[in-house]
Amino acid sequence: MSIIVQLMLVFLIGCAIAVCLTKDLLTSVVIYMAYSMIMSVVWIVLESPDLAITEAAVGAGVTSLLFFLALKKIHAIDARNEVRRQHAQEQRGGDDHGEE
Repeated sequence: MSIIVQLMLVFLIGCAIAVCLTKDLLTSVVIYMAYSMIMSVVWIVLESPDLAITEAAVGAGVTSLLFFLALKKIHAIDARNEVRRQHAQEQRGGDDHGEE
């Protein structure tokens, strides 16, 4: 087995562990997309292009899109952006919380 294939397999294990340990849902979805793309490359190396295309289309494409839509539906993405805005405002203005 070549060194590149071994590195891809180590990356797959790292992605699987990172998805389990990441607390941010959006980051987990992005890591899952990377996992699916590397897995499709592994399928190509194993000379199975039909599985590679399916993994890329379903794993990284459709499933990730459904995850993004679910996060948007439960307002997880909006809440994350609101927290970032509040954090940036606190860094700029100190303790000003919009009170006048």
